Amino acid sequence: MTLAVLGGIALLSMAYQFWPSSTATTPVTTQTTATPAKPGTRRTASGKTVPVIEPRLDPTLDLKLLSQSEEIKYAGNGRNIFVAGSVASIEKPKGTGATDHQSATLAGPPPIPPPPPITLKFFGFANKPGETRKVFLSQGEDVFIAAEGDIVDRRYRIVRISPTAVDVEDVLNNNRQSLPLTQG
Repeated sequence: MTLAVLGGIALLSMAYQFWPSSTATTPVTTQTTATPAKPGTRRTASGKTVPVIEPRLDPTLDLKLLSQSEEIKYAGNGRNIFVAGSVASIEKPKGTGATDHQSATLAGPPPIPPPPPITLKFFGFANKPGETRKVFLSQGEDVFIAAEGDIVDRRYRIVRISPTAVDVEDVLNNNRQSLPLTQG
């Protein structure tokens, strides 16, 4: 019994929540603009007053709007895109366009900067009988051991090893440099 009474109350409360109310309240709107505007007009960005065109949901053809759009005449710049050679003529400039008289005598392209120097230091070599001659090279705290033809630090190729110097080629910049034997 109690369950049936509670079910009926639940049904009534649900019906009350979802049933449309006959006493609908409409919000009261007040005009808060300082200057009253004419109904059906608005101002454009240039300040002209133009009539407001309300969007219509009526799908019928409005002959008045259609006749207004037919009265618009296209006044282009005289160029016809459908005729070859109807490009408007552009007058030739009278000067060089340079604003400075010194810039009229251009000196050509800027000089090419020299390649960066090779930062390796040669500080010794190893010479065991029956093996190829190897050199010790340093760059900062890194030490490299290389023979002729080896690539060091993925950039420098050892071209020739002599008792007093090493010829190194920078593979990236195509730059050759001789590194003398340094002591210390």
